[in-house]
Amino acid sequence: MADEWERELAAARLEIDGIDAQLLALLNQRARCAQRVGVIKTRDGAADAAASHYRPAREAEVLRRLQALNTGPLPDERVTFFFREVMSACLLLEEPLTVAFLGPLGTFSESAAVKQFGHAARLLPFASIDEVFREVEAGHAEYAVAPLENSTEGAVGRTLDLLFSTSLQICGEVVVRIHQNLLSRAADLASVKKVYAHAQSLAQCHEWLNHMLPHAQRIGVASNAFAARMAAEETDAAAIAGEAAGKRYQLEKLAANVEDDPNNTTRFVVLGRHDAEISGKDKTSLIMSAPNLSGSLHDLLQPFAEQGVSMTRLESRPARQGLWEYVYYVDVEGHRRSPSVAAALESLAKRAAYLKVLGSYPVAVY
Repeated sequence: MADEWERELAAARLEIDGIDAQLLALLNQRARCAQRVGVIKTRDGAADAAASHYRPAREAEVLRRLQALNTGPLPDERVTFFFREVMSACLLLEEPLTVAFLGPLGTFSESAAVKQFGHAARLLPFASIDEVFREVEAGHAEYAVAPLENSTEGAVGRTLDLLFSTSLQICGEVVVRIHQNLLSRAADLASVKKVYAHAQSLAQCHEWLNHMLPHAQRIGVASNAFAARMAAEETDAAAIAGEAAGKRYQLEKLAANVEDDPNNTTRFVVLGRHDAEISGKDKTSLIMSAPNLSGSLHDLLQPFAEQGVSMTRLESRPARQGLWEYVYYVDVEGHRRSPSVAAALESLAKRAAYLKVLGSYPVAVY
């Protein structure tokens, strides 16, 4: 029986070795094709090399097609991850991409950047969202990844404010499932006297903390990765952060998935000096304001209804130029160059006191 088991195992491993050799050959064949594509795109010169090489719409089309072809046993999410990394490595052969994100290392923003661009991209952490935007505006990085909204705590106000003033365009979105962990050098929960975390994470874990650590001091810091760094320097402190931060700062996981909402997710936007081409399943984001008159918001929304354009998000924020005046952040289904959205935007431009199209981009591929 043991001999038969060994023979079956050896045969299976030999088959795997053969498949691996085929995969390697095919991966290098794909890389050579990617290099050829890069030469074709840039041989006549390109105004923006990053825009020429990185095509969010094309990537989204490829990933959706592969998910449609997938018959398992690998789940779609794993297939997407694998081919993201393949595309990332191939893109590195064309033109290395530099991506700014809210640091330090170990944040969910880093996870979002890796999910969108893969590990082959050059990722640059910065201490504030303002710095992330400035790095791309100044041309020191090609793209920025910034948190936009959380399913539990709502919009990230600083990102909204910067979108109002920036010249950058949204060219992609990334959705990251947020699993918070209690990380510490302490031996157990009873030894934890204080908890470090970003303010949003403290809010996302409010009820768990009330129940499990009611007497621990809660201290808000700039990011969860910074919280992990702080907790690593003390024996009676803990941090709320993701697994990446725990591994980076060598902290033990005292409790997993401490978020109050098990479906807690954060949506990030990818910003660059261009938006994306039509992928077939797109969003358009914009900012608009209405005159301070009765029924003015209804008038702004009417063009979308007339053209059959579905609105997926409407967020108000105080305008800076007047007391009790507001601007509205809106997401709609479809690309701004599609006929229905283009017609709605043309009509909206005649009604709005202010209108800024932030960009059109593919809907996030999970």
